[in-house]
Amino acid sequence: MTMCAARRVLAIGSFGLLAALGLTGCDYWPPALQAQIEQLRSEAQQAQADRALLQNQLNASNKAKEELQSRVEELTRVNKEKSAMIAGLEHSLAAERERATKAKTTVKPSPKPSKTPPAKPATKAPPKPSSKKTTPPKGKPAAAKRIG
Repeated sequence: MTMCAARRVLAIGSFGLLAALGLTGCDYWPPALQAQIEQLRSEAQQAQADRALLQNQLNASNKAKEELQSRVEELTRVNKEKSAMIAGLEHSLAAERERATKAKTTVKPSPKPSKTPPAKPATKAPPKPSSKKTTPPKGKPAAAKRIG
């Protein structure tokens, strides 16, 4: 029984040791594992920073999209108003042209004007040339005389 008891004691002891280590945790990490953990932590932090940056860009682009969409809706509304205005103006222009052609065809020619020539305005006698010569001011050049 000593062999069997020794095995039991050894099994219970190793189980207790493993349980104690499992509950308290192990403070020893191999250097390669520590480096890998630190690398993963830095990658996770970088990924979080990139995610925040992309989220900000997404929010900004969504805001710009909404502003542009409202601008498109406004321009569409203005375009419809202007199209309706143009159609109304074209309709009134066509009606005015129709009236003008009707008025042109219904206007009777007026009686022939009399053959008396219109009165000519009285012409003034040309001024007499003076014997004094006038000199133009020094600041302005003399006007060229026309021969003809």
